[in-house]
Amino acid sequence: MADGTDRPGHGAGGGRPLRLSAYLPYRLSVASNKASSIIARAYQARFGLTIWEWRVIAVLGEGAALTAQAICEATAMDKVTVSRAIRALDERGLIARTPSATDRRASDVALTKEGRAVYQDIAPLALDYERALLDGFSADERARLSDLLERLEARADALNADGDGF
Repeated sequence: MADGTDRPGHGAGGGRPLRLSAYLPYRLSVASNKASSIIARAYQARFGLTIWEWRVIAVLGEGAALTAQAICEATAMDKVTVSRAIRALDERGLIARTPSATDRRASDVALTKEGRAVYQDIAPLALDYERALLDGFSADERARLSDLLERLEARADALNADGDGF
């Protein structure tokens, strides 16, 4: 229609009412929050880290130094949250910042020796919690879940690339 009601999000929701408990974005958020809180208790108690600080450590623990922008992209966290996490981790000596060789306005962020030690202590715990969370799922179900999540992320990326989401 010319008024835009034929586009998703501009019509009547396919004739069904919105029920939050059945709404996919909400369900994904709840599942994510519940799964994250399992490991969060462990790294908060043992290392005094927030979820966001741990995510920065985890992405840096995968290898190379990254700019704050690259950390935002890798973790899907916003700039303010990443900036706060980087500042807190820097104050604790868990990361170091050096001027970027490719962008004078940016810094490369990397784990320090102490940061790497924290990563090496937490990563096995995180994997243990992941195993416990997926216990009861068959190998095929785990593979299917991974595939579905990849497809869902790709679809969300495509919708976001369109500007208004549709």
